[in-house]
Amino acid sequence: MRYISTRAQSTAVSGAEAILQGLAPDGGLYVPEVMPVLPEDFVKRFAPLDYAERAAFVLSLFLPEFDGLDALCRDAYRRFDGHPAPLARAGEMSVLELWHGPTCAFKDMALQVLPGLMKKAKTLTGETRDIYILTATSGDTGKAALEGFRDAPGFRVLVFYPEEGVSEIQKLQMVTQEGENVCVCAVRGDFDDAQNGVKQVFAKNLSNDRFLLSSANSINLGRLLPQVAYYVSAYVDWTAQKPSAPSPAVVVPTGNFGNILAALYAKRMGVPFGRLVCASNRNHVLTDVIQTGVYDRKRPMVRTDSPSMDILVSSNFERALHLLGADVAECMDSLSKDGKYTLGADVSAGLQTEFDAFWRSDMEGRACIHKVYEETGYLLDPHTAVAVSGVCGNPLYRDAIIVATAHPGKFPEAVGAALGGRAPEDVIDVPQALTDAKTKPRRFSRAVAPDGILDFVLEWIM
Repeated sequence: MRYISTRAQSTAVSGAEAILQGLAPDGGLYVPEVMPVLPEDFVKRFAPLDYAERAAFVLSLFLPEFDGLDALCRDAYRRFDGHPAPLARAGEMSVLELWHGPTCAFKDMALQVLPGLMKKAKTLTGETRDIYILTATSGDTGKAALEGFRDAPGFRVLVFYPEEGVSEIQKLQMVTQEGENVCVCAVRGDFDDAQNGVKQVFAKNLSNDRFLLSSANSINLGRLLPQVAYYVSAYVDWTAQKPSAPSPAVVVPTGNFGNILAALYAKRMGVPFGRLVCASNRNHVLTDVIQTGVYDRKRPMVRTDSPSMDILVSSNFERALHLLGADVAECMDSLSKDGKYTLGADVSAGLQTEFDAFWRSDMEGRACIHKVYEETGYLLDPHTAVAVSGVCGNPLYRDAIIVATAHPGKFPEAVGAALGGRAPEDVIDVPQALTDAKTKPRRFSRAVAPDGILDFVLEWIM
C-alpha cells in the first residue's frame, strides 16, 4: 500500500513513512493511492470480534506491512473504560460514544494507537532518530497526544493551544500533564493561529541527524486510520441492534473534518452508510462550502460552547477534496493567498452527493442538552448537542448514528448553563480523570503570541 500527497507534488511513500513524516514535503496530506475494500461478509466476520480485533483488521487493510497489529491495538485500548466505542441508546437515538478513553474525548481512539504505530514505523523504515511531536490543539487533541506519548522512550511532545479558546477543564488537563517528555504552551490567539504557526514550523524543515519532527494532529495518517475502524465497528453493532433497519445516516459534529472524513473512508471501503451529516457551530465554514461550493475563511472566529469546533481552516477537508477529484494544490494556494476558494461544479455536486450540512447556535445546543436530559436522562456534551439539535425530530434522520465526541464533564460551564445551574457531576458520574485535573499542580504556564511559536519551538528542541 502506497500513500500520495493530496497536492500531487511529492513522491508516493509507504504507510510507515507517511506516519513518521506527518505532512508531505509539498505541504499536502497523505492519502491512500488506492482505497482498500472490506470483505463482502465483513459484518459476519466482525460480529464475534471485540473492538481491538476489529480495529486491527481495519488497520491491516491500510498497513499490510505492519505486523503485530492485534497486540498493538489490544495494548492501546486496555486503558479504556469497557467497550472503547459502544453504540448506546438515548431515548430513540443511537449514540456512538467515543469518550471512554483516558482523556474522555474521541481523540483517544487514535492517539492511544498512534505511539505504537510510530514505534512500528521506525522499525520498518530503519529510523533511529528520536521523534519530536509538534501539535496544535483546539481542545482535545493536545491532552490526548500528551497522554498517549507520556514518557514513551524516543518521543518528545510539544502542544500549543489557544489561551482563551478551550474550556477550563481542557486547559487544566493540559497544563497539569505528567511526564518528563512533554511540554505545553498557550498561544495568544485562536486555534487557526496555533495551527498556522505549527505548519510554518514544519515548513522550516527543522529535522536533523538528532531528531525527526512529526505531528499528532489529524493531518497525520496515523490519526485518521484508527478513526475509520470505529465507523466500521459501529455499523456492525447497528446491524446487531437493528437488523431490519435501513442503512443509517451518520451525524458528526466536526471542525477540522477528520472525524467525518473517517466515516467517508469507511463508506468508500464498503460500509453501506446513508447520508454523512456535517454538524457545525457558528464557525460554519464547512456548512457553507458543502451547501454553496465556496470555502471562505475571511470571517471572525467566534468563541462558542463547543471549542473543539472553533476552526476556520479545516485541515482534513483537502483529503475529501482529493477523493472528489479537485485540484487541491490550487484550492490551498487560493486559500493561502485570498482566504477563499470556489469549487468546480463537479466537485461541489460530489460534496452534496455525500454530505448534508447544518449549523446550530450555542442557545440551540443548550436547549438540546436540557431537552434530551429531561426526556431521556442522557447528558450530551456541547459538541454532540450541536449534532443532535440539527437532526432530532427530522424524519430524514430517523435511522441515524449520532457521534458523541466528548464526555459532558469536560464542559461544565456550558452544560451547567443548559441544566439551569446544575453541574454535570450533580446528575451523572464524572470520570476521575476530569476531577483530578482540578487538583493537580500546574506545570506549564508559558504563553506566546502567534509569531512567537517558532522561537518557542527552537528553544524546545535545543
